[in-house]
Amino acid sequence: MDYGLLTTRLKAEALQHGFSLSGIAPATEADGFARYQQWLEKGYAGEMDYLHRLGPPRRHPASILEGVRSVLMLGMEYGERGTRNAECGTEEAKTEESFVSSVPHSAFRVPRSGRVASYAAGPDYHRFVWDRINALSDWLMVEVPGCTALGVADTAPLLERDFARRAGLGWVGKNTMLINPRRGSYFFLAAVLTDLELQFDVAFAGSHCGTCTACLDACPTKAFPEPFVLDATRCISYLTIELRSEIPVDLREPIGNWLYGCDVCQEVCPWNRKESPGPIAFPHDPDLEWLDPVELLGLDADAYRVRFKKTSLFRNRRAGLLRNAAIVLGNSGDDRALPVLEKALTDPEELVREAASWAIERIRQRML
Repeated sequence: MDYGLLTTRLKAEALQHGFSLSGIAPATEADGFARYQQWLEKGYAGEMDYLHRLGPPRRHPASILEGVRSVLMLGMEYGERGTRNAECGTEEAKTEESFVSSVPHSAFRVPRSGRVASYAAGPDYHRFVWDRINALSDWLMVEVPGCTALGVADTAPLLERDFARRAGLGWVGKNTMLINPRRGSYFFLAAVLTDLELQFDVAFAGSHCGTCTACLDACPTKAFPEPFVLDATRCISYLTIELRSEIPVDLREPIGNWLYGCDVCQEVCPWNRKESPGPIAFPHDPDLEWLDPVELLGLDADAYRVRFKKTSLFRNRRAGLLRNAAIVLGNSGDDRALPVLEKALTDPEELVREAASWAIERIRQRML
């Protein structure tokens, strides 16, 4: 079998399934496993207990697929390209002083609107990506009868960024996102593990962040204790999605109008100012970019399920999303939100009631 030709055809098939980035890495121990353990020990994972539970299996992809030899790393772009990309003047990253973001991150686009992270402005990415990596795995097993292939994304114990760098897809930036020099960082990572020894790509060498600290400086909650390290317990994405309990009071104001997730560290990255050279396969829904917190606070459990069942926002559960809606309204300082917040004081969920109480107090303080 000509594994070089098979690798070329596999990458072409991946492109047909919407993966604009693809590369092959050897299935050996993850380079950053020790750093990952240190990160967990420092408590940066917060309430994400599953990261501790699935920590040891991340050492080697054999914990996912016995006999694995190759890891096909894939990247699928997302987001509305026209609202986030512009011409990038040089191949090297610009310094913070030379870059001025045109996006007013803490400002409201319209009164009482809540922002949604780019990746969530579409269908549930888990199912969308899983369907395509499963199809790609099936294709490979048809092409090479007797081989084994398994598609994984997000939930499997694989240090995706480690293997993506090893597969030549890019480098890990100071904001801990994988950055590709041609396509920036707005993409989902996925993988296909196989017991075939495919043709490996050259690992991406070095970092092209230079002296730029735009992502670190722009983070509203100061979630980066140092370059290349994220304290998830301060990250807006963690606070608005992963955290199931009350958001710490000192971090509520910095959340601003982020209702679900956050894009700040990507929006200010100079590498995301380049126009993507290819089409974006992941569907973008402009109606999900901004949501009305007032409307959200009026949703009961059934209405919430109907509205968000097929989106990533459903992962947050009703209580979490309505908690976030109340905080966004509190940060708005708009006294027109008081009636709906006062009604939320009778919500069946304590999490929602507490956030509504905080928002009411905050708005009234501004009225004094």
